[in-house]
Amino acid sequence: MVNVTMKEVLLPNGETLAYRERKGGEKKLLLIHGNMTSSKHWDLVYENIDPKYKVYAVDLRGFGNSTYNHLVMSIKDFSDDVKLFVDALGLREFAIAGWSTGGAVGMQFAADYPGYCNKLILLASASTRGYPYDGKIKDEDELRRLTMHEEMKRDLVRTIPIQSAYDTNNAELLKLIWNSVIYTHNQPEPERYDEYVQDMRTQRNLPEVYYALNNFNMSHHFNGLVEGNGKVDDIDVPVLVLYGERDMVVVQEMTNELIEDLGDKATVIELKNCGHSALVDDLPQLLHAMEQFLDSEVKV
Repeated sequence: MVNVTMKEVLLPNGETLAYRERKGGEKKLLLIHGNMTSSKHWDLVYENIDPKYKVYAVDLRGFGNSTYNHLVMSIKDFSDDVKLFVDALGLREFAIAGWSTGGAVGMQFAADYPGYCNKLILLASASTRGYPYDGKIKDEDELRRLTMHEEMKRDLVRTIPIQSAYDTNNAELLKLIWNSVIYTHNQPEPERYDEYVQDMRTQRNLPEVYYALNNFNMSHHFNGLVEGNGKVDDIDVPVLVLYGERDMVVVQEMTNELIEDLGDKATVIELKNCGHSALVDDLPQLLHAMEQFLDSEVKV
């Protein structure tokens, strides 16, 4: 039986972050989940990764068992929570693995707080230039890039359908969405899949996450909405970019942006026959890539 314990910590900003801790050796790994998920969705990793790693998987603010007392309006809000979280636990010299939106959080953290994490793994990560949000407010509207938080709350393409599925426990619709764009090759075993769906429903910050991703830009480029702030230059740790060759969520153009902006500090691996969830599509391939990087002596 894998020794995983659910814990929580009160932060100085009034939020309480829940997290899962798996016992292990001296090497420390912090897992940061993405949108529509929580630390629960990392279970295949923390249940199966080598026992030499001590693993922490955090629920970001507004997800899972964490609180949502104050609105999140930027990726930096999430990463600042992570800073308070690792300070509360006394964590130093740890690696971060960020999946999807969690990749953006990990990059922001690494850029803002040098000396904390020693390696950064980006799994199917949002681009350094954010994730553009296209939607519509009225049925007759054409699809366009939304800019305002209030617009995203009223978006008919993603926000309202997903929020409605959360509120009504429409598990079939949530599975339909995930089977359309995320589990395009393999699916979790049924009991685990049902647990994932119920975990999705804990999310309380859906439009805010969309707004934060839409406005995220740490590159040196204009992303169509905001100018980049160049913070990517402040990432001074080795980075592993892992992307699925069939990812329908983070498309190849976004991954190319990420690779271009990170430059020589990044090692890039394509995960063969994987989509947005390599954890389900090919866990052994994913773990091999992660462990090889974590054990390597690669330097920036």
